[in-house]
Amino acid sequence: MTYVNGLADVGRDDVALAGGKAVGLGGLIQAGLPVPPGFVLTTTAYSKFVTENNLESAIQELARLSLQASPQDYADASERISGLFRSASMPAGIAAELADAYGRLGGGDTAVAVRSSATAEDLASASFAGQQETYLNIRGANALATAVIDCWASLWTARAMNYRVREGVGPEEVRLAVVIQQMVEADAAGVMFTANPTNGRRDQTVISAAWGLGESVVSGTVTTDDLVLDAGSGSVVSRQTADKDVMTVYAENGTREQPVAAARRRTPVLDDRAAAELAGYGQRIAEHFGAPQDIEWARAGGQFFLLQSRPITALPEPAADTPETWPLPYPKGLYFRASIVEQLPDPLSPLFADMIDGSVARSLTTLMTAAVGKNVMRDGDIGLPTINGYAYYYYRNSAMWRMMGMSLTAMRSLARGRAHMGVAGWSEYSHPRYERVIKDWQAKPPAELSGEELLAGVQALLDAGTVYYTAVQSIIPLAATSEISFRAFYNKLVRREGDPPAQTFLLGYDSEPIRAEKSLYDLAGWARSDPGLTAALLERPTAELAGSQRTGSPPAGVDNVLWQEWRFTFREHLALYGHAVYNLDFASPVAADDPSALLETVKFYLRGQGTDPHERQRLLTERRESLTSEMAGRLGPRRRAVFFRLLRWAQDLAPLREDALADVGLAWPLLRRMLLELGQRLVSSGVVAAPHDVFWLRFPELRSAVEFGLTAPAEQAAPGARAGVVIAGAERPVRAAAVEERRMLWRGQAKAAAPQMLPESRWMERAFGSMMPAGSQHQAGDVIKGVGASAGRVSAPARVLAGPQDFGRMKPGDVLVARITTPAWTSLFAMASAVVTDVGGPLSHSSIVAREYGIPAVLGTGVATQRIATGQQILVDGDAGTVTVERPAAGAPPGVDAAG
Repeated sequence: MTYVNGLADVGRDDVALAGGKAVGLGGLIQAGLPVPPGFVLTTTAYSKFVTENNLESAIQELARLSLQASPQDYADASERISGLFRSASMPAGIAAELADAYGRLGGGDTAVAVRSSATAEDLASASFAGQQETYLNIRGANALATAVIDCWASLWTARAMNYRVREGVGPEEVRLAVVIQQMVEADAAGVMFTANPTNGRRDQTVISAAWGLGESVVSGTVTTDDLVLDAGSGSVVSRQTADKDVMTVYAENGTREQPVAAARRRTPVLDDRAAAELAGYGQRIAEHFGAPQDIEWARAGGQFFLLQSRPITALPEPAADTPETWPLPYPKGLYFRASIVEQLPDPLSPLFADMIDGSVARSLTTLMTAAVGKNVMRDGDIGLPTINGYAYYYYRNSAMWRMMGMSLTAMRSLARGRAHMGVAGWSEYSHPRYERVIKDWQAKPPAELSGEELLAGVQALLDAGTVYYTAVQSIIPLAATSEISFRAFYNKLVRREGDPPAQTFLLGYDSEPIRAEKSLYDLAGWARSDPGLTAALLERPTAELAGSQRTGSPPAGVDNVLWQEWRFTFREHLALYGHAVYNLDFASPVAADDPSALLETVKFYLRGQGTDPHERQRLLTERRESLTSEMAGRLGPRRRAVFFRLLRWAQDLAPLREDALADVGLAWPLLRRMLLELGQRLVSSGVVAAPHDVFWLRFPELRSAVEFGLTAPAEQAAPGARAGVVIAGAERPVRAAAVEERRMLWRGQAKAAAPQMLPESRWMERAFGSMMPAGSQHQAGDVIKGVGASAGRVSAPARVLAGPQDFGRMKPGDVLVARITTPAWTSLFAMASAVVTDVGGPLSHSSIVAREYGIPAVLGTGVATQRIATGQQILVDGDAGTVTVERPAAGAPPGVDAAG
């Protein structure tokens, strides 16, 4: 009997024999495309192995679990079945064919990859969910036979069995084929989309490329070069060359990371010619399969190899009129990326997008009704929809003019503190109410709540946060008006040549971000008192320290009692400040979840870097008070009275604005714990692969899972609740394939520069351009223009950071370049020589904190993170509001800064 088929011999009708992966690879080979040589061990071999070793009855007995079986029951059954496979032997006929086929791949020690290839009836649960194992760098016939048996055994993981029981698939129905391919010793690898996932354009190909192996590119753990090519001609439309500091390479067992050689870090992985060659392969694959494809590729010795191809099913529709226009969900309306959207710089996770839209609409409608004394909003007048993944405030045209007509009434309510607006409304109603909602839901641990209670709690906490943020928005214009009024009076009637800017009089005050910074500085001082603790904090990797902080186990060499004291003190800091959001999307961790970014700041201070924030604040206060006395002495009684009235107004409101913004995420630690508890239960139910996948579900899918009983604790699950029956009017819960497609789409969307206003038109720019927090998206040349928000000039290397996961890359003296900074980013300002953002203005958080630190800031550039690469030398001019990308010095390699 034949147990082995060459991949080239696998046809489209062979799924039941060879599995979906082998059929896909066979199609690529038959289309004349370069695929690493290999073969498939068919499902017949699996059946023969089970029969010859008399495993069938034992597997059937162990795997035939009830719907009410506990997760431990599944784990126990899986372990026993794995033991059966490990103790069994490979039938001689299969072993001979396997060894012969392996020998034809290039000798007795050829490195191969061993991957599962699921059959049609199990494709959704196995191949897409990643429930079977992959084994890399396998060498020798004996090791190959062992890897094949292990791959077969992985058909019976606890998660795979749970999923099949819920789907009603009996254990007798499943079999597994195994693909064996020669390993490609790749010097470069990556992924390719044959349509642009950012804008849906089918005439563009997008390539991500990195040095080394492709596994880490697919998972997103290494930085990639990103190229967009015209699909027809293969010409490069745009290119971003990254600072590629690490690469993944083969190790004796599996893979490992190693540093990229300095000369290659900023060198493009693919030149234009190679990129065009690869894009040509992509177009042939898309034509062969008749649909846009997501392709994994590798390059070795100048030759490309195609490792896998799967369809892209979640592409946005391209715009109907021009390629540059983003499609509008509601044509008769105006769209703005301002206000709350400033704290949502990236594409939204699907669950947050679904839940925040209605929450914002409800909150703003209630606020406007209270502000003007009557209901001026109609259903559909306002919302927070997403366009290509990015959040936009939406106002129906008629609603916009209606609200503008009521603006005077609303401003009066704001000034008088009515409708829970303004400073009094925030301090006496909105903030206490937000705290009460959180306290109510904290009364019972998430693990003890039902799925229905958890979902209700998530919605209640999100709504409370949205209501709170809406109230905060009533403080922001008051703070802005007070500062603008004081600045105008000071510049016109007080300031003389050589006098400091008006903002100097607003510095040195306490606010939540400044208190958090001082707390971290004091933590470093406390740790410095013990040399052993100091050494551990400085020498141990930050990820290890974060783990020790979470578990309580001290790092090696640290006294347990001392570590517990440190841990308690650090947790006190997290209790006070750990809720500050880096990104308002609840899919993004806060410091209370992962304190790595704060530990990096503690290390910074322990190394003696940065300035003492207490001393900085004292000096700013002394200067402010001295200048205030000096200015007041120049003025007559009337002007002096106005000067002090306007100054006190601005000084009172400036720190209040920061305090209010810092607490927007007050509910986020609890809200995230609730969602992750739901995610963990969905893992136990076999719906998603990891707890964090819950953020990538759509809200109807999560609600359906709750209604099905899939999120109930195992001991509370009702009989039949996990039978997979679709109830009337509900969507079926999503599977792992949809989660991965949405993540892939998100990664593509994250490469885009979202327009600040839609539709893009001259009249929109004239009407609202001066009010928006970002500059033009269409700047060209080496000079990028923005808003000068903090004075000074600095030339230094850029450090482009996407979020807290990148904070550890920040080095003292770098220019911090980000889409936007929130109060949670404040600790980085101590390291930065200057700040540049895509979004923000002279009254944003970035500008206020930059002034406190005395560093230049240019904000609202619109394109800085798209145009600037980490390591480039840039000149930041906070007076002129410009950022100049300085060219490499003579003799420096292309793309490499002389100082780098």
